[in-house]
Amino acid sequence: MMTVLLMMVALSAIARVMYRVQLSSGMVRVTQKPNSRPVIRAFVCLTILLPGFAYAHGNVAMEEDSCVQRVGGSLVHFNAYQPQHEVTAQYCTEIPGAGDTFLVVDLVDPNLRHLPVGVRVVKGLSETADDQTVAYWPPALHPDGVVRGEANLAKGLYTVIITPEGLSSSSYLVRVQQVDYAQLVRKAMGPVTLLLLFAVIGYELSKSTRWRNWRVFGHS
Repeated sequence: MMTVLLMMVALSAIARVMYRVQLSSGMVRVTQKPNSRPVIRAFVCLTILLPGFAYAHGNVAMEEDSCVQRVGGSLVHFNAYQPQHEVTAQYCTEIPGAGDTFLVVDLVDPNLRHLPVGVRVVKGLSETADDQTVAYWPPALHPDGVVRGEANLAKGLYTVIITPEGLSSSSYLVRVQQVDYAQLVRKAMGPVTLLLLFAVIGYELSKSTRWRNWRVFGHS
């Protein structure tokens, strides 16, 4: 969100500068037609580099939250806590440290509170590897809408499987003390795109006749 705001401010400032350049150069060469191609090219590059620019703002809906999934058609919310490392911190699919971990599944839809719900934590990516189970809470009713449990998680990948009785299950892929390189790339896309945008605009300005005339006559 902050990256998008910075881009909007930068584009606004650049547009003002280029408008002033056109006015100044127009005083020198009145017969030359305005050249808006640098601005158009910059916006085209921004559109290519940020295809989701128009959707990068606004509040995130619950169903778009990575911690929220559908289990048997009903919504659940998953969180993990490690008070021995950070008392108030809560995690979802990325847990920074190994050790004792409290796992909490909130049954968002009231319908699930009337069904026995079980949770199984499996080491690895396979939901059927029973021999890799590190924690299991058998199906039980949770009228308060919260399923709680504790597991000792070492470094690695885990699958948290949530199964309401009589309904299809759903699972979360949990990383413990591992680097998610895909997430790092996504976070770097904003600053890198902004730098590329400035580079493109600077290159277009350097080729602009009006910019060169403004630099020559503006400092004379």
